[in-house]
Parts: sequence; C-alpha cells; structure tokens
Amino acid sequence: MVRGYVPLLLIVGGIWGASYLFIKVAVREIEPTAMMDLRLLLAAAVLLPFLAVRLGLKGSVREIRSTGTGAFILGVTNMAFPFVLIAWGEKHIDSGVAAIANATVPIFVAILAIRFNPSEQVRGVRLAGVVLGLVGVGILTGLHPQGGWWGVAGTLAVVVASLSYASANLFTQHRFPRTSPLVITTASTLAASLVLLPFALLQLPDAMPSWKALASVAALGLAGTALALLFFYAMLARYGASRASLVTYLLPPFALFYGLVFLDERMTLNAVLGLLLILAGVALGSGVFQLARSRSAATATPRP
Repeated sequence: MVRGYVPLLLIVGGIWGASYLFIKVAVREIEPTAMMDLRLLLAAAVLLPFLAVRLGLKGSVREIRSTGTGAFILGVTNMAFPFVLIAWGEKHIDSGVAAIANATVPIFVAILAIRFNPSEQVRGVRLAGVVLGLVGVGILTGLHPQGGWWGVAGTLAVVVASLSYASANLFTQHRFPRTSPLVITTASTLAASLVLLPFALLQLPDAMPSWKALASVAALGLAGTALALLFFYAMLARYGASRASLVTYLLPPFALFYGLVFLDERMTLNAVLGLLLILAGVALGSGVFQLARSRSAATATPRP
C-alpha cells in the first residue's frame, strides 16, 4: 500500500478524475444503466472477496446483513441513481464539464445540513461560499452552454446527481456512524447492482461494444470504484476524514486534463468561470478552513 498523504491523495484524485473520461468513452456505445450496473457488478466482485479476507466469510455475511435497509437506501442515493444521471449527462456534455458540476457535492451538503443537521451552522463565510458555488453552477449551465438545451439538461443531470451524493453523505453520518466504511461500501455496492440489474437488462446493446468501451467499463468498476475506494479508506484511516475529503478539489483539474489530452475537448469560458467559482464556494461553504475542528466528513464517498 502506498504510504504518505500526498501520494494517496494524488492517486485517488487521478483515478476518480479519470472516471469521467471512461464514462464519456463507454456511454457512446453502452446505455447508462447497463454501463453502470456492469461497473457495480465488477466492483462488487472485488470488494466482496476483499471483505471476506478481512473479516472471514461468516463475519462478512453478518456485517453486510447488519446494514439492513440502510445499505439499500445508500446504494440508490450514492451509486445507482447518481451514477446513471452522470452517465446520461455525459451523453450531452464534455467529461470536464461533468466533473466541474459534480464538484458541487460539498455545497449541497452544507445546504441540506441546514435542515437535517442543525448543529452545522451555515452562516457568514460559509453562507457566502454556498451562494458563490451556486452562482458558479448557474454560469456553468447558462452562460453560452455547450450543446444547447441538451447541454443544459446534461449539466443539470450531473448537478442533481451531486444533490443525491450530498443526501447520501448526511444519511451515512446518521445511519452508520460506527460501521466500517469497507462494509458500508461493499453492502451498498451490492445493493445498487441488484437495483439496476432489471433496468440494465432492458438496455443491453444490440451489438458487442468495442474493446475501448468494455475496457472503460472495466476501468470504472475495478479502478474507479473498487481500487480507488480501498486507497481512499486507507487515507481516511491514516489522515482523517477532513484531509481525505480534500480529494474533491483534484477531480475537476484531473478530468479537464484528461478530456483535453485524450478526448480533444475544449476549455470554454463558462467552464473556467464555473470551475473557479464552484471550487471557491466549496472551499468556503464546506468549512475547509476549519479542518482541525471538523471530523465528520461522510464515508459515502461521492464519486462518479
């Protein structure tokens, strides 16, 4: 296992940032539901044996069963629903734009916390950050939108996915405060794959996808979900939730770089302005300047 905070941060950011690239390649030939269900099935095939090695077969079954309906709810809100929304969105927008829109998760966490976690006060600088981030979403979506109205719809789909991720964050904090993140992730991944399965069967491609599309799905499942989560939880255990959550800031730059280099995507004015405002809003609205005080970042790992 890689040691050191910065190497782990860069590895996780690099892998998760590449997820948008792989989604963009795969969605050209495989419909969103089928693609994401295959991704989840591959991830479960890695996570289940890993959990069995850690806890034993009986212990793994016992821990997964103990998550109850919570794993089902988390699987839908943190994986099945947002995964499909992001994939659908990337049918109409660039992968870099999707990454920028998805960076709004901490902003929505701050907004939802007003209602569901009153102890987290959103006022002053944090409130200004939330407003700034929402302005960034507006600029990203409405200022000369790439792809016309379909581009607007695709961007908004990713924003709704971010809202779903944010709700999953808060749900995890309240439902699983002491449950192992590996158990939660394995159980919710399995639940999400089963939820999407009947819909995925209806969206199977008529012809065998190309090796690029299949390799992209494999990379999403094995690297973007299973491997990256194992690295993320290693970072979470060693350096704390607040420092681990800073990976959020690395995803858009990585995704934009991959899109420019490998997909010939263009850097537009609204993307640059949206990126700057959203990341500034995240920095202020999520209380990143109060890292020492904050120990409650969620283990729902809202990644594409």
